[in-house]
Amino acid sequence: MIAFDLNPRLEGDSHPVIDLELCAVRLMKDANYPWLLLIPRRKDLIEIIDLDPTERAKLMEEIGTVSEALKTATNCEKLNVAAIGNVVSQLHVHVVARFREDPAWPAPVWGAVPPVPYEGSKANDLISALQEALSE
Repeated sequence: MIAFDLNPRLEGDSHPVIDLELCAVRLMKDANYPWLLLIPRRKDLIEIIDLDPTERAKLMEEIGTVSEALKTATNCEKLNVAAIGNVVSQLHVHVVARFREDPAWPAPVWGAVPPVPYEGSKANDLISALQEALSE
């Protein structure tokens, strides 16, 4: 594995969940939406096309695996998946669990409302459920 540096903003805005074969999986520190990031652990990636074809296929597989785990853990109504990177250019993919009653529904989550911290052990409980689902 080639060493990579996690962007400080991604690190500060999220909690570690698990490392998959290609990606680090992290939970955003925003209780408004159960929101995961997949960050390929490779140096100097900006776009999905910066991955070689085998790694692109692995990324898609891991997006599917993480999406299934998030849907199971949250029983969400919809999943939003995006690789935007306009603010943080380091390649990362957002997987956001959406509910009709969430504060941004049906619009995108970005900038809709200020982030709300998880209360008590709720972040750790969700991380544990995701780790269990992703370790199987």
